Amino acid sequence: MNKKDQSYIAKVRVCLVRENTRSKPIVISSENDAASLEFIKEELALSDREIFICLHLTIKHTVISYEVVSTGSINAAVIHPREVFKGAILANAAAVILYHNHPSGDPAPSAEDIAVTNRVKEAGKTLGIEVLDHLIFGGEDFFSLKERGLM
Repeated sequence: MNKKDQSYIAKVRVCLVRENTRSKPIVISSENDAASLEFIKEELALSDREIFICLHLTIKHTVISYEVVSTGSINAAVIHPREVFKGAILANAAAVILYHNHPSGDPAPSAEDIAVTNRVKEAGKTLGIEVLDHLIFGGEDFFSLKERGLM
């Protein structure tokens, strides 16, 4: 490769930007802990469209950060494992918890919700990032796929 060819190669710098840092660590030890996070509930409750969120955790399940991965329509959000894990990798997460809302108010998972969860879980195994749960919120209620044995 000569010098002229090298001028067309772009250099990429990847970094993580943290917003609104908390002073007290939050440790997740159950699906109720995961479901009671006010900052997650606020993100989901304020939307009339499906929102998909990924919570990033340390190996001891302390919250590192979270990311809104996708904002969809009234009944669907497009999710790809690559997008789910991009922020988790940058945050150096050992585990994640997935969240999304059903604006209809019914938190029961669709067949597609279960399929997406299992696809993301398999991708996480390859990356060494454990998917601990996927919580679906509908109104004030939530559904834990792990608790119901669906993942």
